[in-house]
Amino acid sequence: MKNLHNALLLKHLYQLKNLGYKYTSIVPYQEKEPDFTLPNTFEALKKQAAECHLCELSKSRQKVVFGEGNVNADLMIVGDAPSNSDDSAGKIFTGRTGDTLTKMIENVLGLKRSDVYITNLLKCRALDSESPSPMDAHTCQPYLLKEIELIKPKLILTFGEIAYRYLTGDDSSLTDIRGTVHEKDDYHVIPTFHPSYLLRNPSAKKDVLEDLKKIKTLL
Repeated sequence: MKNLHNALLLKHLYQLKNLGYKYTSIVPYQEKEPDFTLPNTFEALKKQAAECHLCELSKSRQKVVFGEGNVNADLMIVGDAPSNSDDSAGKIFTGRTGDTLTKMIENVLGLKRSDVYITNLLKCRALDSESPSPMDAHTCQPYLLKEIELIKPKLILTFGEIAYRYLTGDDSSLTDIRGTVHEKDDYHVIPTFHPSYLLRNPSAKKDVLEDLKKIKTLL
């Protein structure tokens, strides 16, 4: 950045010299520092995410899929990335996966889907057959952390290893840490299987049921 600044300043001085100037009182070129801080209001944060083009996923997405639900929720649910149907609709947890999630919330936790806040680590769909790259995850992580800061949940339920890993820094296998309570700042994190995993592996539903019952007790 310093070299670019000097090059632009030198170019400007040569232009003035060619015009016959020997001295000038003009203010030298000053580079404006970019503002990387995230907004402190939910609507402004959502708007900034909708206009984000910081990673490669922004080039292939159809729509940004931001979180939705109760912005004052005690329970926050965090998945990994939007699905194809989410990407098309611009809504989170749609299709059969969304139906499964709704049943988990209503039938086991005894809550309405609108009572909780649901979001993903990534706000754009990962490329087909690919897991989110570390670069994509780290680029999008500040949005998730800001959502947590604004919502102030008591409990965060993470689906799959990726969301849990980027919230806690723990890269343990999900089968080893599923249902455990991890203390993090002012909230607790409990990892479990993703609803899409349950559609492929129905036998895992009993494990998720145990995890949800633990969450209901803690709430």
